[in-house]
Amino acid sequence: MKTMRLFPLELKRLLQSRLTWLMMALAVLSPALGLVLYKPATSTTMLSMYLANPAIAGGVAGAILFGLLTIFELDRACRSRVDILTDAVVSPLTTALTRLLALLMAAVLTVGLTMLVWLPISVGLIGAVFTGANYVLAYLLFMGLALPLGILAAAAAYQFTRRADLSIVLFIAFCALSLTVWAAEWQLCWLNPCVWALSDDFSNLRVFRSVAWMRFTWLLALAGVWTVSYLCIRQYGKDVFGSLARSVRRLYRPVIALALLACSGAAYAAQPFIDHSNPDLTVMSFYEIPYAEGVTFVRRTAQVFPDTDAGTVTGRASYQFRNTSGQEQSISFGVNPGYAISNVKANGADVPFTVSDYQEYNEALLEVTIPAEEEVELTMEYSGFPQESMPTMQGGKELSREYLCLENSALSPRVMNVMPGDAGYPAEIEITLPENMLAIPFGSSAAEVVAEHEDGTRTWRYEHNGAGGILYAGDYIREDIEAGGMTIQFYYGHKHQAVMEAAKAVDAVKEVVDYCTEHYGSLSFGTGETLKLIQSRVAGGGYATTGASLLDEADFTAANLGNTEKGGGAGEVMIHELVHQWWGLGNMFDTSDPTSPWSAEGLTVYTTYRIVKDLYGEEYAQEHYVDQWQKAVDDYYLNFYVRNPEYLEMLPAQVQLAISNSLSQVRQYNEMPLKIWKAEQLVGGEEAMDQILHDLFNRELDPMYPYLTYQEFLDACGLTEEDLNLA
Repeated sequence: MKTMRLFPLELKRLLQSRLTWLMMALAVLSPALGLVLYKPATSTTMLSMYLANPAIAGGVAGAILFGLLTIFELDRACRSRVDILTDAVVSPLTTALTRLLALLMAAVLTVGLTMLVWLPISVGLIGAVFTGANYVLAYLLFMGLALPLGILAAAAAYQFTRRADLSIVLFIAFCALSLTVWAAEWQLCWLNPCVWALSDDFSNLRVFRSVAWMRFTWLLALAGVWTVSYLCIRQYGKDVFGSLARSVRRLYRPVIALALLACSGAAYAAQPFIDHSNPDLTVMSFYEIPYAEGVTFVRRTAQVFPDTDAGTVTGRASYQFRNTSGQEQSISFGVNPGYAISNVKANGADVPFTVSDYQEYNEALLEVTIPAEEEVELTMEYSGFPQESMPTMQGGKELSREYLCLENSALSPRVMNVMPGDAGYPAEIEITLPENMLAIPFGSSAAEVVAEHEDGTRTWRYEHNGAGGILYAGDYIREDIEAGGMTIQFYYGHKHQAVMEAAKAVDAVKEVVDYCTEHYGSLSFGTGETLKLIQSRVAGGGYATTGASLLDEADFTAANLGNTEKGGGAGEVMIHELVHQWWGLGNMFDTSDPTSPWSAEGLTVYTTYRIVKDLYGEEYAQEHYVDQWQKAVDDYYLNFYVRNPEYLEMLPAQVQLAISNSLSQVRQYNEMPLKIWKAEQLVGGEEAMDQILHDLFNRELDPMYPYLTYQEFLDACGLTEEDLNLA
């Protein structure tokens, strides 16, 4: 009660301090650091650049500022040498608790002011994809919860040491630990949450949940540490140990401290987001499991029920096998590590099963014993929160009302050690989704609605052939485009409609597919009749399979569509990204040598130039492409660090990396297409180069090294590296 009476007085005193308002003002301004200096979210989505980075930067700077303010305020009485007098009037324990509450309230006011100040700025920068929910959650989780952590950590350091100088050193070291050693450990980076991207077009629910989990884990931990330090506050002239011995006499105090620390440890251990897969990606022990003797696959069916609010999945799966071995067999499945398996039956009878603790490639091993009967129907139920394997690139397993991606064992347990039957691995999948979501099987299959329910959900069904499979679903728009002798089913997020229309995405798809099919050949992953182009939630890249190809959301952001190195305008950048279906997916490039200009970008920029030349004429293409390449290359060879690489090596590693990346980009996007353009002149013109590229695109691949190399290009042209020297 005394604390509550003193709290308004302490808060008033705190807010009358010029230092408090200075720290608050600096914290309010600190999100600007995320626009110009500190950019942990590396994606080019608008929310990554203009929301995640400012909010994270505000959290880092704000927590440090309030931590220093906390130490200054707690040391005030000792610094003024009036602590003996104040301790005689008010218990040091009461004073500490009151000051903590006042500092926390000042932090709350600061976050509120920050959100008000940065709201119009964020709206202006983010534009059409801005939503209030993303804004509030980002600032509350990325910044808002960081300030109390800084206050608790700094207060605990001071209460343990009773020295301002030592407390500052300990606090700064704790901050530095989060920013350096723990930076890639998503549960440990308490100051700077591991957020590599926020989606513009789809939900960010999973990312926000993981940050919230990490923040609350640390709030419990630091509250526990603060409570222990609270017990060590000096009183009655005793030292730290004497004060501790006196404080613990009230049993509830150490009990609270231990309970907070125990809850923090439990939250750390029970996190549902990231699996424990073997980090050594060269290990593939699951692929070495011997096939079950005499067992063949007949059919798989699955009914999948995502809970888009909770982010969980429940499902029932049925597997039909033919067992001609005459004995029991062990069947191996890959299951998502976040799922619990239950109610496993073979021909209606319970059968034994085990799930291993060992995990590999986002799968745990489920082993089931089937009976010695010839025809076996194995059924099981599964449920849980799908986990993922990339802690620093979370979001791939997003599951919400706007978007979901269920891959392989996250869709239903994946059979590992059963030979395919005559029909392969036929499967029938049913999934029940909110009515606003469109189900898109990744591949040549087509999903159709088979039932509509009173709760506003619909059940989709599709046929598939494969032990696994990938399903996308979300708030999609579908455009059917006739191009290249086939129908292109173009799927993109509803929120991105204005951007796609402004960039003339549909026209770009038709132009690219027609041009590249005519000049280089059809895509190997097209079916000859249809090809799905699916925009995914920001994921760090795309991939393709028979009948479908994935386009990363980041390729179509306003920032990327304005990248002049990829094209002279948004429509031309759109062409560039679509050309990657041929150069990058249709043909892969080995990027292991960072010093080489040879990559998918060179041929993609060159092909974009050729398409633009056909569309807008030679003069336009020369001015906006060839001339720009030449200018960038000329500047490159005049660059100080290119002429004096020994000086580059003398710079800090982070600065070296930034400069090297910038120079490498110039080589890939300007030097390489200029070399190809020069090769075009040397081999006899555009038709000759088209034939060379056509033959390279359709060459027989080496399965051991399926990459298009620079040497293969040179050999096909009958040229050497020296022939294409631009210096």
